Formats: sequence, C-alpha cells, structure tokens
Amino acid sequence: MRAIVCLVTSLVVTGSVRADDQPVQHAVQQLTQGPKHHFFGYIGHAGTIPWNASGRYILALQTSFQDRMPLVGEAAEVVLIDTHRNNLVTVVDRTRAWNFQQGTMFYWNPEQAETQFFFNDRDPETNQVFAVLYDIVEQLRVREYRFADTPIGNSGVAQNGGHFLGINYGRLSRLRPVTGYPGAFDWTDGEVAPGDDGVFKVDVSTGEKQLLVSFRQVYDILKPTSPHIDTQPLFINHTLWNRDDDRIYFYVRGEFGNRERRINTPFVVVPDGSGLTPQPVFIGGHPEWAQGHRMIGSHDGRQVFYDTDQQQIVGTIANREVIPDPEADVALSPDGKCLANGYEVGTENFYVLYRLSDGAFTRSRGFDHTGWTDGDLRIDGAPCWNRTSDKIVFTAIADDAEKTRQMFVLEIR
Repeated sequence: MRAIVCLVTSLVVTGSVRADDQPVQHAVQQLTQGPKHHFFGYIGHAGTIPWNASGRYILALQTSFQDRMPLVGEAAEVVLIDTHRNNLVTVVDRTRAWNFQQGTMFYWNPEQAETQFFFNDRDPETNQVFAVLYDIVEQLRVREYRFADTPIGNSGVAQNGGHFLGINYGRLSRLRPVTGYPGAFDWTDGEVAPGDDGVFKVDVSTGEKQLLVSFRQVYDILKPTSPHIDTQPLFINHTLWNRDDDRIYFYVRGEFGNRERRINTPFVVVPDGSGLTPQPVFIGGHPEWAQGHRMIGSHDGRQVFYDTDQQQIVGTIANREVIPDPEADVALSPDGKCLANGYEVGTENFYVLYRLSDGAFTRSRGFDHTGWTDGDLRIDGAPCWNRTSDKIVFTAIADDAEKTRQMFVLEIR
C-alpha cells in the first residue's frame, strides 16, 4: 500500500510526494475567520457540494454562537464565500430552519448550479418549515415550496436535478433533535406511524409533491420483527439519491437513544414509490452511494462496497491501517475516483483521501474539535468535495482566542 503523506498546519503548508511517478501537491487552508462561526453543516455525500458550478462561491451558515441549539425561530445568516476575493464572506439571506449537524440542507440546484441553491426556512408565525430556491444573480428567493397540509423541508436533491426529497423536520425536532429544527410545526405529534407523513418527492419546476413512502408502510413491514414498535414513534432521515437518480436510500428509526430497543433499518425505494425494500445488512449510519446501485459503508470493521440489489457485501476498500474508522463520515469524489473519510481520534478529526484505482492515499493531521465531540452540537468529520474532485471542505475549531467554529479546505494538486 503506497501512502501519499501530507503534513499540514491550520493555515497553509504544501508538500509533494510521488504516486505512479507523478508529483502530488497538498495544501490545507483555513477558509473562514472569526469572531463569528462558519460551517456548511452536512456530509458531502449523495451530491452535496458546497461549491457552485464554476467553483467561485462556497455556501455556508454564519452564527454568533455555537454553545447551544438555536432557539425557536432564531436565525442564522446564509453566506457566500467568494474565493476570487480573498474568501470574502457576504450575507445573502437568513434562515430559521437550521442546526449544527446538517446546517440548513444546502444544495446547489443541479439544473442551474452556477447561480441557484436550495436551503430550508420556516414561517416565523406558524413555525411551518419549507424549502427555498435562491438565485445569487437576481439576489432573491425565486421560489418557496410551502405545503400547509404537510410542511416539509428539503432532505436531499436529485443529483441530476428536477426533484428534491422532503421530510417533516418538526417530527425530527421531537424524536432526533440533532437533525431537527427546534419548535418546528409537526402535524403528526402523538402518532407512532402516520399515514400522511414519511418521505416526500417534490418537483422543482411545478412544485407538485408526492408521498413516496409513508410511516404506515414501513411500520407494516417492520412490525413482525419489532415487538415494541407500537410504542416507538418512528422517524426518517438521511434520504440519499444515488448518482443515476433511480434509487433512494433512507433510514427508519425509533427510540434511537435506547440501544436495546432501537429501530434502525435502512430502506431502498425507487423514486416512483415502487420497490420499497428493507436492507438486511447494516453498513453504518452515514453511507455513500458509489456507482449504480452500490453503496460505500462499514461492515465488520472494514470499509466496504454493498450492493442494494443483491443485498450483500461485494467488496472491501483499504484496511484498518489506512482507514482506522470505516464507520466515520465518508464521501466519494464526483469523478468517482477518490474516497474521503473523516474520522475522530480523541478530540481531533483526521481526513484520509484514498484513491480507489491503486490504493494511494493521503492523511491530514488532526483538526481540533475539543468540547464538541458528541451531542447535538458536535463537529462531525463531514468531508465535502468540490466539483473537480481535488478539494474537500470541513469544519474544525480554529486556533484563535475565542476557539471559533470555522471552515478549512484541503487540496490535492
């Protein structure tokens, strides 16, 4: 196994090594500065890319605090980082629907990725969540996707565009606060498995929505093997489109804080709502789509390929010396050639970028997240690729007096 070794600091250090006799340059740079905090907020899997099409702008949230969840309706600033102007941060909007782990579910619109992006917001009077489509040239919201009967937010945009998935973030705020929006309206309060909630699909151009999978459907599938399900309110998150937009992977969960009774079952469904299938092999909580119907995840202590059609492990990636924690956050580069794994050791996050073709890899130094290693305010590894597959962005604690939460870029040249 060849290693591309990269020693970096919190500012900028470059170096070169050889892989296949070709020099590779490395650099890590702190992208944002205090006193305010900056973060993107989600893993760069399933086409979640912070950069716009040209690579000039990077999306982020900006907040004045990091030591608590937002209060009901408390806003964060939606900002653009201009990489052509010394990483200038410009506020373009505000959102009342956000958290520290997933941010506000930023996605550039694949159909207009140079100028348009999605994020979530909520009505300050009703607390109903909705998705927003914003245009940076027009400097306005070109559309809001509001549904009074089932107020949902974006939970994943089709990688080739045209649709996004939606879930009930009010239900998440009750049952999984780390990924919910505190105080968001929930029309299903008190129901274990409602028939009018689950995974929705929204047409970007028409605004039409369809309930693809209901909680009642998955309840009926899980009930024979889940004896306590009648007292376990279910929730859904991590709804992931594959690269061809012909499969969706998501988790159905219940009593997530109770390891003995918890429900934690992955499902796959076709985007027309057919083919709903529970997956019998658990491959970790934050997997990634590879090509076709295969995924990258963790099983028996190894990074693996899992085939959702065959429902079995079909290959392994690297070993524990290269990837110490295969269940950490993973993201496959847009060109499909390199896997990023962001894993934790103590109070630091490390990053391995592993080239699938020949096993060459680079490993960063550790990046501090002291005080934010677990709980609702934690800083996960969460690597996010750029569009040219040569940079990742991630969040860590800066080496400043206030120990602010900032964004860093690791580049392979």
